[in-house]
Amino acid sequence: MTAEEKKVIFASSLGTVFEWYDFYLYGSLAAIIAKQFFIGDPTTTFIFALLAFAAGFIVRPFGALVFGRLGDMIGRKYTFLITILIMGMSTFIVGLLPGHAQIGIAAPIILVSLRILQGLALGGEYGGAATYVAEHAPHGKRGIFTSWIQTTATLGLFLSLLVILGTRTAIGEEAFNAWGWRVPFLVSVLLLGISVWIRLSMNESPAFAKMKAEGKTSKAPLSESFGQWRNLKIVILALIGLTMGQAVVWYTGQFYALFFMTQVLKVDGPNANLMTALSLALATPFFIFFGSLSDKIGRKWIILGGCILAAATYFPLFGALTHYGNPQLESALKNSPVVVVADPASCHFQF
Repeated sequence: MTAEEKKVIFASSLGTVFEWYDFYLYGSLAAIIAKQFFIGDPTTTFIFALLAFAAGFIVRPFGALVFGRLGDMIGRKYTFLITILIMGMSTFIVGLLPGHAQIGIAAPIILVSLRILQGLALGGEYGGAATYVAEHAPHGKRGIFTSWIQTTATLGLFLSLLVILGTRTAIGEEAFNAWGWRVPFLVSVLLLGISVWIRLSMNESPAFAKMKAEGKTSKAPLSESFGQWRNLKIVILALIGLTMGQAVVWYTGQFYALFFMTQVLKVDGPNANLMTALSLALATPFFIFFGSLSDKIGRKWIILGGCILAAATYFPLFGALTHYGNPQLESALKNSPVVVVADPASCHFQF
């Protein structure tokens, strides 16, 4: 790997790590944010907070389409700069945003709007980074080159948990719940400055530069991708056969595990953050290992193996989490069977 190739991977990955950091801060602090921006009982406010988190995911495909088209027209480098600025500024504003007690219904509306902007930016950033690195990869090395981009989501979550844990430890749990939760959001402006500086030093990808010089760039990338069946069937295969399974494996094994520990097992926040961060640190090197392995044996069996392994282990692993995280809950579930009595006349179910 040449010095230029290392720079490409480092610059692309670091910027994307910062974007994931921004995106996952909200999810990691959803329980606290729920109390600040929504009204109702704890369960209702938490559900609203998760719905706001989901809004960022819902718009991600549109971000990928919009910024993917922009990347095909003006290049990867400048699209990178746009997405990182949108993400960084949206995250910083969340750190300054007054809560429901100060500005009423405007608080959750602005919060959801900022989440939507984050989702749009991340949709363009993640796909753009993978494309940029792949266009720099020599033949037979695309797996290991782009595997570094796959580590960014995990590293971004890892970084967010470390910053949250450090802030919590430094100022105490009471202060953190009152105002300290804003600190990780405000810190993101420093990460934004570093990302912009790095991205400005990057060159356009050689593949795109060559296409542009030869006048072969697409004039209508969306219609060519989705309006022609030979291309559309590849898009559908990638979405249903690859991306959906990968998303379930990643978010269940890493992000939902954090929610499960704090909301279901009632593990305290600092310990849950520490355990999740430790598991992420142990898992991250395997992205590089399997990316390299895919260059040797192909992508198909790596993808199938990961999905099968997740399907076979997630139920026993979450059972083990319950056993060690909250033995009383496990005991209560075993010793208190649920009896359902149905009243057909009134369609009323009593538990």
